[in-house]
Amino acid sequence: MQEPTSQAQAPTYSVVAPVYNEAEGLPEFYRRVRAVMEGLGETWELILVNDGSRDNSLEVMRQLSAADPHVRVIDFARNFGHQIAVTAGMDYARGDAVIIIDSDLQDPPETIPALVAKWREGYEVVYAVRNKRPGETWFKLFTAKLFYRIIYRITDVHIPVDTGDFRLMDRRVVDAVINMREHNRFIRGMTSWVGFRQTGVYYDRDVRKYGSTSYPLRKMLKLAWDAVTGFSFFPLRLAIYAAFVLFVLSVLAIPLVAVLRLATGEQLFEGQATAITVVLLLGSAQFFFFFVLGQYVARIYDEVRGRPLYIVADTFGYEDAGKPQRHRIRMTQPADPNPPSA
Repeated sequence: MQEPTSQAQAPTYSVVAPVYNEAEGLPEFYRRVRAVMEGLGETWELILVNDGSRDNSLEVMRQLSAADPHVRVIDFARNFGHQIAVTAGMDYARGDAVIIIDSDLQDPPETIPALVAKWREGYEVVYAVRNKRPGETWFKLFTAKLFYRIIYRITDVHIPVDTGDFRLMDRRVVDAVINMREHNRFIRGMTSWVGFRQTGVYYDRDVRKYGSTSYPLRKMLKLAWDAVTGFSFFPLRLAIYAAFVLFVLSVLAIPLVAVLRLATGEQLFEGQATAITVVLLLGSAQFFFFFVLGQYVARIYDEVRGRPLYIVADTFGYEDAGKPQRHRIRMTQPADPNPPSA
């Protein structure tokens, strides 16, 4: 095993892995990551971010950190979500290259050398593209394909299709992303937005062997909504499109009704049922766009409150490396520009 890096010597690679109720599979994940990283022959660290796990994950992580100085643990005060956990790992990472990977082993650590090879060629973002996704339902596969293709078409940045957060980022990219402190985060969109040279590596995703997914449909919908509202104004533009369509229909309907009435001599669309139906239709459209507008306002409210992205309860394994201070930036009070004179 390689000697752990000291505070003065930053590692070449930082592997960041969010953890939520993964106690059963963590030892196997650590074993496979260690084998891959030692095979690269360069210095490395593994940062495990405990995102409020309710099982024995924290104790397992503490044991791994105590046994191997390469392993560092960040323990959240509560569950803040996957994207925030990834952000915390990036905040604490000291490597020249940072590798984001889930700890459930669906993204095989053995793909990391392929990412590193592309980074050595000069690419600053190397994302892993899912070639096969065994063990997932047709519904999830269909909605995932639909999601990526819709996002690609309506957002302001080109987010590669069929990719997750499994990727390698150069230190320059990491520094750019962690300076973006927005609360509703979509990491793969943010890494696309910052630019730099990017490429993909294809891999086959594995079947989940331990535990259950921490991304049910509800969380997937929230992530999709964060992606859309974070990188596109298309939902707001829908209002003007809908208004234009309704305007055209009304312009066409008025003469049509007049002509039919004159031609037949009958009063069309009698009764209140038609009026009620039209009112309900227009009312539902209005409430939908009120909801969309409210979501954008809520995002603004999240930002202006200025709360920290996460709260760290404790860290393990940083005794020799020093604790980074980036996570404290949003929690400290600004310095007084006019301090009292002595």
